[in-house]
Amino acid sequence: MTTVLAPGRFVTSDGATLHVTQSGPADSAVTLVLVHGWTQDHRTWDFVLPHLDPGLRVLRYDLRGHGGSAPARPGSATIARLADDLAELIAGRAPAGPLVLAGHSMGGMTLMVLAERHPALVASRLAGAAFVATSSGDMDRLTLGFPGVVGRSVTRFEPRVARLLARLRSDTLRLRPGMVRSVARGLVFGDRPGRAQVDSVVEQLLCAHPASAGLFLDAIAAHRGVGGLGALCDVPSVVLAGEKDRLCPLAHAKVIADELPHAEFVRFPGAGHMLPQERPFEVARQISALVRVAAR
Repeated sequence: MTTVLAPGRFVTSDGATLHVTQSGPADSAVTLVLVHGWTQDHRTWDFVLPHLDPGLRVLRYDLRGHGGSAPARPGSATIARLADDLAELIAGRAPAGPLVLAGHSMGGMTLMVLAERHPALVASRLAGAAFVATSSGDMDRLTLGFPGVVGRSVTRFEPRVARLLARLRSDTLRLRPGMVRSVARGLVFGDRPGRAQVDSVVEQLLCAHPASAGLFLDAIAAHRGVGGLGALCDVPSVVLAGEKDRLCPLAHAKVIADELPHAEFVRFPGAGHMLPQERPFEVARQISALVRVAAR
């Protein structure tokens, strides 16, 4: 059984307080850092964690504006700032030894920008990278899988949603969990998701700071991560994609895999965007393979 230590706090250089949790021994040969996606938090990985080696040190944290972390301050809801937060967290909580990083959705985008903004860290420490249901760009052309005029309408609607969320305070947003559950089930999951998995996603979404979520939606639309992928060409990597992912479609994952010629590209039939919930054992197995390579 994996032992999860009491949550802690980490304060970034610009004063943001991040909620951090860790498991495994401090003297582990490798440190694994798990980075969640938009409107989620460290609990994204709850279903994956039990399938990892209990002797592995694992750091999870809530991105700014998500979960138990502070809301994103004006001007800080960017992927670049998330990458800097990750670099600072590594320096403060895992300052030595090989690293394996795994990022889901916006977390994967954060890894790409980390490589671009902090190349020395990547060159000296990074021993493995897992890109889970993520994208290197063109998220401003998202159609949610709908064809023709419907898909084009989705693309035009997204900036309006971002602006609406950005104007909201957390105490003004009242969402019905049942409604959110229905939307989440249809939008971010593939075939036959379990109730516990859907509930986990909904609970995390309801904990995200609305204004931060809106601002980060704009950041995702503007994301271009190909430059960072170029810095990761020699890092052992895996690209994981659900074949029914509406948010980060299979074609987006293929772009990442093509930019990383030595990466393993794994497709999951019937799975949607929430691979850590839908395919936790398989996600853990792929991450564990990277950890074993890093430990050699």
